[in-house]
Parts: sequence; C-alpha cells; structure tokens
Amino acid sequence: MANPASRSMPLALYALAAGAFGIGTTEFVIMGLLIQVAADLQVGIAAAGLLISGYALGVFVGAPVLTIATSRLPRKAVLLGLMAIFTLGNLCCAIAPNYAVLLLARVITSLAHGTFFGVGSVVATRLVPADRRASAISVMFTGLTIATLLGVPAGAWLGLHFGWRSTFWAVAALGVGAMLVIAGLVPTGHEHGERIAVRAELRALGNLSVLLGLLMTVLGFAGVFTVFTYIQPILTEVTGFAQGAVSPILLMFGGGLIAGNLLGGKLADRDLTRALLLTLTALIVVLGVMTFALHSKVLAVLFVGLLGVAGFATVPPLQLWVLHKAEGAKSLASSLNIGAFNLGNALGAWLGGVVVAHGPGLAALTWVAALLTIVGLLVALWARQRDIALPRLSARLCADHEA
Repeated sequence: MANPASRSMPLALYALAAGAFGIGTTEFVIMGLLIQVAADLQVGIAAAGLLISGYALGVFVGAPVLTIATSRLPRKAVLLGLMAIFTLGNLCCAIAPNYAVLLLARVITSLAHGTFFGVGSVVATRLVPADRRASAISVMFTGLTIATLLGVPAGAWLGLHFGWRSTFWAVAALGVGAMLVIAGLVPTGHEHGERIAVRAELRALGNLSVLLGLLMTVLGFAGVFTVFTYIQPILTEVTGFAQGAVSPILLMFGGGLIAGNLLGGKLADRDLTRALLLTLTALIVVLGVMTFALHSKVLAVLFVGLLGVAGFATVPPLQLWVLHKAEGAKSLASSLNIGAFNLGNALGAWLGGVVVAHGPGLAALTWVAALLTIVGLLVALWARQRDIALPRLSARLCADHEA
C-alpha cells in the first residue's frame, strides 16, 4: 500500500502501463491496417472490421472466465501469464495464412486483455491512497492511450511500408518487453489473489447500479468504435487524404486519448457522477459536429484529436463507477467492465460495418455513433436519479418504521 503522505505515483503503476501499452497497441492497430488486410486476404472492408469485433467479443467472454480461474494466484504471476498469452496470440497473427486463422489468432490474443486490465485496475487502486484511486487507474490506462499515440501510428506505418504482418511481429516483441518490465517492477508478496466466491460475486453484480454502469460502458464505447474502427477509410474516402497521411493523423487521436484519460481521472476524483455525465455529453457533441467536420481536411484532423479526448475521458469515470457500486465483487466487476468496453467495441465495429455495407455509408458513421451515445447518457441520467431517489426512499421507510 502506498504511503498516504506520498503524492508520487509508485513505479509499479508504470509497469502496469507498459503492459497496457502492448495490449492497447494490438487492440487498436488493426484500425490502421484495414485496407491492407482486406486487400491481402481478399475480403471486404466490413469483413476486415469484424477482426475488431472478434477481438472485442473474446475480451468480453475471456475476462470473467480468466478472472475466476486465476483468482487464487499471485497477482504478479497472473499479469505475467496474461502477457505470455498476448505475445503468443500476436505471433499467430503474424503467420496467419488466411482470414479465418487471423480471426482466431485475434481471439486468442484478446483472452489476456480483460483480465489484465481488470486485475491491473484493482492492483493500481491498492497502491495509492483512497483519494487518488481514479488517478491511479488513469495512469495505468495511460499505457493504452500512449499505445494509440505511438503504437498505432507506428504499426500503421510499418504495415504500409513492410506489410501488415510486420506490425504483428513488432507487437509480439512489445509483449516480451512488457513482461520484462512487469517482472522487474511490480512487487510480489502482498498482492495475492483470493478465492472468488462466484455465487456471492454474481449476486453483488446483480446490483442494478452495477448493471447500469456496465450498460453505460457498452453504449459509450460503441459510439467511439462505430467511428474509430473505420477511421482509415473515412479519412481516405470521405475527407480525401492519401493513405500515407493516416498514420500522422492517428497521432492526433493518440494525443487526445492521453489528455482525455488524465482529464477524466481528475474529474472523477472530484465528483464521479458529474464527471460521468460531463464526459458522455462531450462525446455526443464531438461525434455530432464531426459529421460536418469530416468534409474539411483541417477540421477533420482537429476532430480526430477531439474524438480521442472525449472518448477516453469517459474511461476512468466508467471504471470507477462500477468499482464503487460492486461492493464484494470488485475483481470480477472490474474485469467485466473491461469486457463491457470491448463489447461496446464489438457492437460499434459491427454497427459501423452494417452502416457501410448496407446503409448510408462511411459519412453517416459519426451521427449514428452520436445517437448511440445519447442512449448511454440517458442510462447515466437514470442511474444518477436512482442513486438520488434510493437514499430518500430508505430514509422515508425508516422514519415510517420508527413511527
């Protein structure tokens, strides 16, 4: 446990961020490779987009299963084992001979994702004082945002110049590096897992506030990924950029993610509910206005950055909401919420594919995403109203009973 008197973040948090960097790179890098993968494997853009959905669904299923299966193991050993799965999965992606094998390899890789972030979030909150827990989570997730700032553009550049397989070889190397950093910096001996009482945790997860939090996560990130999954063809076909311009533009998205993630953590530490409503509202505004901005190259670049800010400002409040509401089931709830982020990714990638293949096309993705996020904001408003109403109802019942 961190010394409450110390205001510096422990090095172990940055080791967790290193693992998050590797995982974030492999999750997001495919967005910058869709055109190359589709051409090489002779599939359509919508089918290539399902490589994101397959990964995300693997996270959603794998998160609770692996969290329960590894619950009694030392936390450091779990994190290292998950990074080993991650590395193996990326090696399989690099040598995949066809689309089906690549999709299966993406699913294998995804199994590490949810439990790593779920276990990592719990470890992170135990390394700092109570008033810095949201900031600790945001430090770990900074690895994810830096992956988008540096890893994804670098991966897109590699794919453009050396073939998309070279990107996955590079990401596998990142996995090895992350394992070494975690082995060296994450402490041992005080973060052992405890057996998860599955029935008790499932009862705790049945709390409506937890379920509403998971639903907010799904809908909010579905809005982000309805657009971001297809950002390469959007920028080339709608805005008119050359393929070589996509990697530098993705730097704007990554920079926005870092700023948004840190901002979301600070806002959530001050007022969790207000931060949740504010960040979801900002995301809706950005997506809505982006519909018009995409037809200007300058504005398109600006709004790619703003999408990063608004999208990832929601992460710390959404994660902390579920952790706060899931008393007695924090480890499983944390992993499930990471799964919910990825279920949102899968829903967004699938919905975007439908809009592209059977609907109004790439230019409509932003306003469709805004409508989806509006539903998430309505759920958040319902959850807030319920939290306000329940204590009043409880107080009234107690008063009636005493009378």
